[in-house]
Amino acid sequence: MFYLGTHRPNWLGFAGVPLFVSRTTLGKIKRKFPRAEHPWCMDSGGFSEVVLRGGWTVSPQQYIDEVRRCRDAVGQMMWAAPQDWMCEPVAIAATGLSVKEHQRRTVENYLELLTLAPDLPWIPVLQGWVPADYERHTRDYAAVGIDLAGCDTVGVGSVCRRQGTSDAVSVLTTIARAVPGIRMHGFGFKRQGIAQAWSLLHSADSLAWSYAARRSPPMGGCAHSGPCANCLRFALRWREETLAPHRRCGCQIEMFN
Repeated sequence: MFYLGTHRPNWLGFAGVPLFVSRTTLGKIKRKFPRAEHPWCMDSGGFSEVVLRGGWTVSPQQYIDEVRRCRDAVGQMMWAAPQDWMCEPVAIAATGLSVKEHQRRTVENYLELLTLAPDLPWIPVLQGWVPADYERHTRDYAAVGIDLAGCDTVGVGSVCRRQGTSDAVSVLTTIARAVPGIRMHGFGFKRQGIAQAWSLLHSADSLAWSYAARRSPPMGGCAHSGPCANCLRFALRWREETLAPHRRCGCQIEMFN
């Protein structure tokens, strides 16, 4: 499954493709939520919390209330990310904590959300920086009784900003070897990352189209002025161009339906 990232929550009602929407974006809706016409997933907005605020300022119960409201009002929610703790150097610098502590808090929050709201579709998320971190994090989940191979989806975080190298593929390969049969979701994958890692992923999301739009001239025929950074036409064209090579190869097509 490929989820198109968007900061325009009203697209849930008419985009025509699966979407990936952040809690912070959904929180800006003051009136009636749109009803989703396709499956979608909810990101926790954890990077902003951890990096900009030095840690989570939203309680688990408050987050649960927000997720449940969105699930019920919008419909067709596939899953919601937990309140995980990223492990990029900028996140570690913001909190002053260690990678191991960020991993511990990520597992702890996932267990708390499962306990407080077992009716909501939470997924576990693996965090780390080097491949050995992620392998250790798989053992942390196993130690508390979470069978990652038995989960419908397991998120892999802290990889979106290093897809220009082999780092992301090394991380995914390490996880796949540590947990055979795991179904990984790649958070924030760009076109290059998708091309390199698609065979290792069960699903992925991307908002990279908006960055590309800001650096490109407007599409012909658009009614808006300026770049297409908020343009559904551009986003859908970017999505099709990104996925087309993988459709032609005839492999793992189900990921991109």
